[in-house]
Amino acid sequence: MRTQVGIIGAGPAGLLLSRLLTLQGIDSVVLENRSRSYVEARIRAGILEQHTVDTLIAAGVGDRLQREGLEHSGIHLQYPGTRHTLDFPSLCGRTVWVYGQTEVTKDLIKAQLDGGPPLLFEVSDVTPLDVDGDAPRLSFTDADGVAQVLECDVIAGTDGFHGVSRPVVQEVGGRVWERTYPYAWLGVLADVAPSTDELIYAWHPDGFALHSMRSPSVSRLYLQVAPDEKIENWSDDRIWEGLATRFALDGWTLETGPITEKSVLPMRSFVSAPMRRGRLFLAGDAAHIVPPTGAKGLNLAVADVTLLASALVRLLTERRTDLVDSYSDRALARVWRCTHFSWWMTSMLHRSGDDFDAELQLSQLRRVASSEAAARELAENYTGLPLDL
Repeated sequence: MRTQVGIIGAGPAGLLLSRLLTLQGIDSVVLENRSRSYVEARIRAGILEQHTVDTLIAAGVGDRLQREGLEHSGIHLQYPGTRHTLDFPSLCGRTVWVYGQTEVTKDLIKAQLDGGPPLLFEVSDVTPLDVDGDAPRLSFTDADGVAQVLECDVIAGTDGFHGVSRPVVQEVGGRVWERTYPYAWLGVLADVAPSTDELIYAWHPDGFALHSMRSPSVSRLYLQVAPDEKIENWSDDRIWEGLATRFALDGWTLETGPITEKSVLPMRSFVSAPMRRGRLFLAGDAAHIVPPTGAKGLNLAVADVTLLASALVRLLTERRTDLVDSYSDRALARVWRCTHFSWWMTSMLHRSGDDFDAELQLSQLRRVASSEAAARELAENYTGLPLDL
């Protein structure tokens, strides 16, 4: 088998990269170790920055997003007795969209299978080879158990935190930064209309809570819990009681309904550098993880592959290396900005159990609620900064 770009991983990063390359006349093959049904069922993030929305529309995979996605013009920041609204268009001229990563993935897979480049599910033993030369290869076993070799000009590692790509980059030298947070999120999907027009980020003495949504009839909600919390300890009634307590506000009621999915999500920050070794390039969760508080994970992946697609087109059509040579530094500049914002949001909103920390958090929340400059800083980061910082 022969292609120009071999892509490991059929998450949004890998699929969007393949799509962007196809539109520029670059061939690719996407390898995925899971089944299509598994990939399309993974529950992940749901907030899209304006740049992400614009990129998906320009790539021809934004029709359903525009029909079914929910455009949001702000968020509510809450602490006991106060719910303050940040209006993004007035603060920074941008909005965000609620549209689940699962739906983005479905749209990209549909486009890929509808006459797009090869997308191979249920492959195994994927191994990048000869990445330091000009003719890298990917060895793998296909779904029928047959050993295969894919010859490439370039390999893109978009295979997530546990994938095979990052260790290949790191084995010749690199650096990793990591922070594990002392709390997690208990996330639920519920068949009930959202109780709010915009997302609610709530600080409470009992811990953080977030009210989000997936559609006009499905709510997505989160509670701060301990990292070792057992999901079986949380009955539906206990979850709704905890949410009602943390969102409590005079004159407002949290609507409840059947909970259809629940899970405990650990929280960490992780950055691996560089994002390149020879002809192997990392993008998305293969290179970095952020806590979900800042809604940056999927958006960072889109920013990575947008930069990488342009760099690979330049390399493969013009034989110019300037953009691939600068790719890692340019991508990491944005990664660290988003990592900082995600850490800042996380640190401001989650209870540590320390009363001194609590007063600092409340002071920061009051500052954002009372200062246009502080509110604009949050809005600019939340809705997405320029691609090249």
